[in-house]
Amino acid sequence: MKKKTKVNEKIQLELRKFVAPEYIFGINARLLAGNFCHNLGGKKVLIVTDSGIIKTTWLNDVENSLIQSGIGYCIFSSVSPNPRDYEVMEGVECYRNNKCDIILALGGGSVLDAAKGIGIVSTNHLPISNFEGVDKIGHPMPPLICIPTTGGTAADVSQFAIINNWGERYKMAIISKSVVPDVALIDPETLTSMDSFLTACTGLDALSHAFEAYVSNASSAVTDLYAIEAIRLIHSNLLDSCNNPGDLQLRGKIMLSSLYAGLAFSNASLGCVHSLAHSLGGYLDLPHGECNAILLPHVVDFNFNSVPDRYITIAKTLGIAISGLNEIQVKNSLIHYLKQFNQSLGINSSLSDKKVTSSDIPVLSEKAIKDPCNATNPKPPVKRDLEVIYSEAM
Repeated sequence: MKKKTKVNEKIQLELRKFVAPEYIFGINARLLAGNFCHNLGGKKVLIVTDSGIIKTTWLNDVENSLIQSGIGYCIFSSVSPNPRDYEVMEGVECYRNNKCDIILALGGGSVLDAAKGIGIVSTNHLPISNFEGVDKIGHPMPPLICIPTTGGTAADVSQFAIINNWGERYKMAIISKSVVPDVALIDPETLTSMDSFLTACTGLDALSHAFEAYVSNASSAVTDLYAIEAIRLIHSNLLDSCNNPGDLQLRGKIMLSSLYAGLAFSNASLGCVHSLAHSLGGYLDLPHGECNAILLPHVVDFNFNSVPDRYITIAKTLGIAISGLNEIQVKNSLIHYLKQFNQSLGINSSLSDKKVTSSDIPVLSEKAIKDPCNATNPKPPVKRDLEVIYSEAM
């Protein structure tokens, strides 16, 4: 029986925009790298990657594709987790010295963000720190193709680039449709090189993207569709994907959830989970996905009363039994689910376990309150709110 549409059900009619790159999803999408570099007019490609990817077969696959298309290339692999501003500048030097005219990023979110930074600086001729914030990029980047190898960050489809300001120890959020890649080649097979912990962390990153996009004050009917489906896919498949790393159906569902969550948050933006996690990652160089997983239950607690209907829908999507519960009970059930889900995936740490101390909290909060992700959190935070959330996550 078809679900009947409610006659008086209201839809959102406020102005919203939606930006996405061309993307190809499926097994062996990575092998199309040469074709798309050729289609974009590339003659010399800067491949941005990292030391971990060099040890896999994915780089060889991309190199062979470029060779078959008659396209030259060079490799820049000096990218750290939480990519650093000076690494971006080193990449720009490599791009210019080798007379490149197109960038191909092969890796996880750090690699993809670094590639975006290299592209920004190579055409705008200023330090990467000059572009922090929203819509600060004056000139378009060179063509950019992204091949993600983790299932969570979705930098391959997003309007975000996150770069660590190493000297000042915080993550800069650069937000602009100028950093949306030209093409994303999204190949679930690349996820088979991830271990279970990285699978869990990146999957929980995608979950936090979907949560924050769904409750964002910039959400829309379109982003809601992607966010809710991402939540459903992660809930149903992430643990199995961790336990069965070679199962391409499971890997495909997680890669699809990352894509959906990325399209949602790229257009609806994020919230306090990410402002708090960016501060932690920049100040203490902590893993981003794990920070999000630790923080998400506490941010749900902070936000719930501002958008209870939204969180109730999320709870239903997660299969939480909420019939007959009041809002406080639903909130507690949702928070309990998130904590249990983290534990089932081996994410058992608190912030204190990650060597965060109470004396760090004022500094972390001062940095976090300046993050642009706060602007779309459903409950506008002040610095004291962020201090409390950090304390509760200790």
